[in-house]
Amino acid sequence: VQLQASGGGLVQAGEFLRLSCAASGRTVNNLNMGWFRQAPGKEREFVATVTWISNIAYYADSVKGRFAISRDNAKNTVHLQMNRLKPEDTAVYYCSASAGAMTRDPLGINYWGQGTLVTVSS
Repeated sequence: VQLQASGGGLVQAGEFLRLSCAASGRTVNNLNMGWFRQAPGKEREFVATVTWISNIAYYADSVKGRFAISRDNAKNTVHLQMNRLKPEDTAVYYCSASAGAMTRDPLGINYWGQGTLVTVSS
């Protein structure tokens, strides 16, 4: 699976962005799709995922209530709506895909996108 992320940019605190990830190479209907992020000098961390079975969404506590993940299996895409952005949301955001059970561990991810930079100014 090849994952192409887009939608990053520079915004001010309180504004919003919508990230998109387009998958190609195979269907992602049986993969969990999600997003991780990595800020400078920090480890890659889980942001959100939506499962392939039952379409259940999971979020990191730091983004719960502000971010919303959605998937469109017909278009092989996943989106991350990010509202009320904060400076601490600044990071490179990576689209991810994983088989089997949902995981928040980057080591459990099977496929990664190339990353898109989100910068939130105060």
